[in-house]
Amino acid sequence: MNEIKYEIEHSPAYASLRFDLRANQTVLVESGAMAAMDSCIKMKSKVQGGLMKGLGRMLGGESLFISEFTAEGRAGELYVSPGVPGEIQHYYLNGNGLMVQSSGFVAASPTVQIDTKFQGFKGFFSGESLFLLRATGQGDIWFSSYGAIVEIPVAGDYVVDTGYIVAFEDSLQYKVEMLGGLSFKGLRTGILGGEGLVCRFQGNGRLWIQSRELYALINFLNPFRPVKSSN
Repeated sequence: MNEIKYEIEHSPAYASLRFDLRANQTVLVESGAMAAMDSCIKMKSKVQGGLMKGLGRMLGGESLFISEFTAEGRAGELYVSPGVPGEIQHYYLNGNGLMVQSSGFVAASPTVQIDTKFQGFKGFFSGESLFLLRATGQGDIWFSSYGAIVEIPVAGDYVVDTGYIVAFEDSLQYKVEMLGGLSFKGLRTGILGGEGLVCRFQGNGRLWIQSRELYALINFLNPFRPVKSSN
Protein backbone atom coordinates (compact mmCIF):
# COMPACT_ATOMS: atom_id res chain seq x y z
CA MET A 1 0.00 0.00 0.00
CA ASN A 2 1.28 3.48 -0.94
CA GLU A 3 -1.21 5.48 1.13
CA ILE A 4 0.31 7.77 3.72
CA LYS A 5 -0.84 7.24 7.29
CA TYR A 6 -1.96 10.52 8.85
CA GLU A 7 -4.05 12.12 11.57
CA ILE A 8 -5.64 15.59 11.66
CA GLU A 9 -5.44 17.00 15.18
CA HIS A 10 -6.92 20.06 16.98
CA SER A 11 -9.59 20.56 14.31
CA PRO A 12 -11.40 22.71 13.33
CA ALA A 13 -9.98 25.90 14.87
CA TYR A 14 -6.24 25.19 14.90
CA ALA A 15 -5.81 22.01 12.92
CA SER A 16 -2.41 20.43 12.47
CA LEU A 17 -1.43 17.40 10.45
CA ARG A 18 0.63 14.46 11.73
CA PHE A 19 2.18 12.00 9.31
CA ASP A 20 3.34 8.55 10.42
CA LEU A 21 5.76 7.81 7.62
CA ARG A 22 6.94 4.26 7.04
CA ALA A 23 10.62 3.60 6.42
CA ASN A 24 11.71 5.30 3.17
CA GLN A 25 8.25 6.79 2.55
CA THR A 26 8.07 10.35 1.17
CA VAL A 27 5.52 13.14 1.40
CA LEU A 28 5.46 16.57 -0.30
CA VAL A 29 4.75 19.55 1.98
CA GLU A 30 4.23 23.23 1.30
CA SER A 31 7.47 25.11 1.97
CA GLY A 32 7.69 26.42 5.53
CA ALA A 33 4.81 24.31 6.90
CA MET A 34 6.93 21.77 8.81
CA ALA A 35 6.49 22.20 12.59
CA ALA A 36 8.44 19.22 14.03
CA MET A 37 9.79 15.81 12.99
CA ASP A 38 11.82 12.81 14.06
CA SER A 39 15.53 13.02 13.36
CA CYS A 40 15.38 10.16 10.86
CA ILE A 41 13.28 12.31 8.51
CA LYS A 42 15.31 14.20 5.94
CA MET A 43 14.15 17.21 3.97
CA LYS A 44 15.12 18.54 0.59
CA SER A 45 13.56 21.33 -1.46
CA LYS A 46 12.56 20.83 -5.04
CA VAL A 47 10.74 22.66 -7.82
CA GLN A 48 8.09 20.11 -8.73
CA GLY A 49 7.45 19.90 -12.46
CA GLY A 50 10.31 22.24 -13.38
CA LEU A 51 10.92 25.97 -13.13
CA MET A 52 7.92 27.16 -15.14
CA LYS A 53 5.41 25.18 -13.04
CA GLY A 54 7.18 26.42 -9.93
CA LEU A 55 6.79 30.02 -11.08
CA GLY A 56 3.14 29.29 -11.78
CA ARG A 57 2.66 28.12 -8.20
CA MET A 58 4.24 31.37 -6.99
CA LEU A 59 1.62 33.31 -8.94
CA GLY A 60 -1.00 31.10 -7.28
CA GLY A 61 0.14 32.18 -3.81
CA GLU A 62 2.40 29.19 -3.09
CA SER A 63 6.15 28.94 -2.71
CA LEU A 64 8.40 28.32 -5.70
CA PHE A 65 9.72 25.27 -3.84
CA ILE A 66 7.98 22.24 -2.36
CA SER A 67 9.63 20.46 0.56
CA GLU A 68 10.14 16.71 0.21
CA PHE A 69 10.31 14.77 3.48
CA THR A 70 11.55 11.17 3.58
CA ALA A 71 11.80 8.82 6.56
CA GLU A 72 15.24 7.36 5.88
CA GLY A 73 15.84 3.84 7.15
CA ARG A 74 13.07 3.74 9.74
CA ALA A 75 9.58 5.04 10.47
CA GLY A 76 9.11 8.56 11.83
CA GLU A 77 6.59 11.26 12.69
CA LEU A 78 6.22 14.56 10.88
CA TYR A 79 4.06 17.46 12.12
CA VAL A 80 2.74 20.02 9.62
CA SER A 81 0.87 23.27 10.39
CA PRO A 82 -0.81 25.64 7.88
CA GLY A 83 -0.16 29.37 8.00
CA VAL A 84 -3.62 30.48 9.20
CA PRO A 85 -5.93 29.06 11.93
CA GLY A 86 -8.49 26.73 10.45
CA GLU A 87 -9.25 23.18 9.36
CA ILE A 88 -7.45 20.63 7.21
CA GLN A 89 -9.23 18.39 4.72
CA HIS A 90 -8.00 15.17 3.10
CA TYR A 91 -8.90 14.19 -0.46
CA TYR A 92 -7.86 11.18 -2.52
CA LEU A 93 -7.17 11.76 -6.20
CA ASN A 94 -7.86 8.86 -8.51
CA GLY A 95 -7.41 10.25 -12.00
CA ASN A 96 -9.68 13.26 -11.45
CA GLY A 97 -8.66 16.83 -10.70
CA LEU A 98 -9.11 19.08 -7.67
CA MET A 99 -9.06 22.88 -7.74
CA VAL A 100 -7.75 24.52 -4.55
CA GLN A 101 -7.80 28.16 -3.48
CA SER A 102 -4.59 30.15 -3.56
CA SER A 103 -2.40 29.30 -0.53
CA GLY A 104 -4.65 26.34 0.39
CA PHE A 105 -2.21 23.53 -0.45
CA VAL A 106 -0.73 21.76 2.60
CA ALA A 107 0.72 18.39 1.52
CA ALA A 108 0.44 15.59 -1.03
CA SER A 109 1.74 12.22 -2.12
CA PRO A 110 4.77 12.33 -4.46
CA THR A 111 2.51 10.92 -7.21
CA VAL A 112 0.31 14.08 -7.15
CA GLN A 113 1.15 16.96 -9.49
CA ILE A 114 0.47 20.53 -8.30
CA ASP A 115 -0.01 23.05 -11.09
CA THR A 116 -1.81 26.35 -11.61
CA LYS A 117 -4.86 27.24 -13.66
CA PHE A 118 -5.29 30.78 -14.94
CA GLN A 119 -8.73 32.14 -14.10
CA GLY A 120 -8.60 35.06 -16.53
CA PHE A 121 -10.89 37.95 -15.78
CA LYS A 122 -13.09 35.70 -13.64
CA GLY A 123 -10.38 35.83 -11.00
CA PHE A 124 -9.58 39.51 -11.55
CA PHE A 125 -13.10 40.76 -10.98
CA SER A 126 -13.62 38.52 -7.95
CA GLY A 127 -10.79 40.29 -6.13
CA GLU A 128 -9.11 36.93 -5.60
CA SER A 129 -5.92 35.51 -7.08
CA LEU A 130 -5.75 35.19 -10.85
CA PHE A 131 -4.69 31.59 -10.34
CA LEU A 132 -6.13 28.48 -8.72
CA LEU A 133 -4.01 25.48 -7.84
CA ARG A 134 -4.89 22.31 -9.73
CA ALA A 135 -3.98 18.91 -8.31
CA THR A 136 -3.95 15.88 -10.61
CA GLY A 137 -2.61 12.34 -10.62
CA GLN A 138 -3.27 9.61 -8.08
CA GLY A 139 -2.71 9.81 -4.36
CA ASP A 140 -3.43 11.83 -1.23
CA ILE A 141 -3.73 15.60 -0.96
CA TRP A 142 -4.43 17.79 2.05
CA PHE A 143 -5.69 21.37 1.87
CA SER A 144 -6.56 23.96 4.52
CA SER A 145 -8.98 26.80 5.17
CA TYR A 146 -9.43 29.87 7.34
CA GLY A 147 -12.08 28.63 9.79
CA ALA A 148 -13.92 25.32 9.58
CA ILE A 149 -14.54 23.46 6.30
CA VAL A 150 -18.04 22.62 5.08
CA GLU A 151 -18.44 20.00 2.33
CA ILE A 152 -21.31 20.58 -0.11
CA PRO A 153 -22.45 18.06 -2.75
CA VAL A 154 -23.49 20.04 -5.84
CA ALA A 155 -26.04 18.68 -8.30
CA GLY A 156 -27.14 21.46 -10.64
CA ASP A 157 -26.54 25.10 -9.65
CA TYR A 158 -24.98 26.43 -6.44
CA VAL A 159 -23.85 29.95 -5.47
CA VAL A 160 -20.96 30.81 -3.12
CA ASP A 161 -19.38 34.12 -2.13
CA THR A 162 -15.94 34.17 -3.78
CA GLY A 163 -14.15 34.73 -0.46
CA TYR A 164 -15.46 31.48 1.05
CA ILE A 165 -14.35 29.00 -1.62
CA VAL A 166 -11.70 26.51 -0.46
CA ALA A 167 -11.69 23.76 -3.11
CA PHE A 168 -13.89 22.00 -5.65
CA GLU A 169 -13.74 19.02 -7.97
CA ASP A 170 -12.94 19.93 -11.55
CA SER A 171 -16.13 18.22 -12.73
CA LEU A 172 -17.84 21.49 -11.68
CA GLN A 173 -17.99 24.44 -14.07
CA TYR A 174 -18.03 27.93 -12.60
CA LYS A 175 -18.42 31.60 -13.44
CA VAL A 176 -18.10 34.77 -11.35
CA GLU A 177 -21.04 37.18 -11.30
CA MET A 178 -22.44 39.99 -9.19
CA LEU A 179 -25.12 39.06 -6.70
CA GLY A 180 -28.33 40.55 -8.08
CA GLY A 181 -26.84 40.99 -11.55
CA LEU A 182 -24.95 43.83 -13.25
CA SER A 183 -27.56 46.50 -12.53
CA PHE A 184 -28.43 49.25 -10.06
CA LYS A 185 -30.19 46.60 -7.97
CA GLY A 186 -27.05 44.46 -7.97
CA LEU A 187 -24.82 47.38 -6.98
CA ARG A 188 -27.27 48.36 -4.22
CA THR A 189 -27.22 44.77 -2.91
CA GLY A 190 -23.43 44.78 -2.83
CA ILE A 191 -22.96 48.22 -1.25
CA LEU A 192 -25.82 48.24 1.27
CA GLY A 193 -26.05 44.54 1.97
CA GLY A 194 -22.35 43.86 2.27
CA GLU A 195 -22.51 41.21 -0.46
CA GLY A 196 -20.77 41.41 -3.81
CA LEU A 197 -19.29 38.97 -6.27
CA VAL A 198 -20.28 35.33 -6.11
CA CYS A 199 -19.24 32.17 -7.89
CA ARG A 200 -21.98 30.16 -9.59
CA PHE A 201 -21.13 26.46 -9.85
CA GLN A 202 -22.84 24.12 -12.28
CA GLY A 203 -22.67 20.36 -12.73
CA ASN A 204 -22.12 17.46 -10.36
CA GLY A 205 -19.31 17.30 -7.85
CA ARG A 206 -18.17 18.26 -4.39
CA LEU A 207 -17.42 21.75 -3.16
CA TRP A 208 -15.67 22.82 0.06
CA ILE A 209 -16.24 26.22 1.64
CA GLN A 210 -14.81 27.84 4.78
CA SER A 211 -16.83 29.18 7.71
CA ARG A 212 -14.87 32.45 7.89
CA GLU A 213 -13.60 34.93 5.33
CA LEU A 214 -10.03 36.21 5.67
CA TYR A 215 -10.55 39.57 3.94
CA ALA A 216 -13.40 40.37 6.34
CA LEU A 217 -10.98 39.87 9.24
CA ILE A 218 -8.38 42.10 7.57
CA ASN A 219 -10.96 44.86 7.05
CA PHE A 220 -12.08 44.53 10.67
CA LEU A 221 -8.52 44.86 11.99
CA ASN A 222 -7.43 47.63 9.60
CA PRO A 223 -8.75 50.58 11.71
CA PHE A 224 -6.76 49.30 14.71
CA ARG A 225 -3.40 49.05 12.98
CA PRO A 226 -0.64 51.47 14.13
CA VAL A 227 -0.30 54.55 11.93
CA LYS A 228 3.00 56.34 11.59
CA SER A 229 2.79 59.86 12.94
CA SER A 230 3.48 62.73 10.55
CA ASN A 231 5.18 64.72 13.34
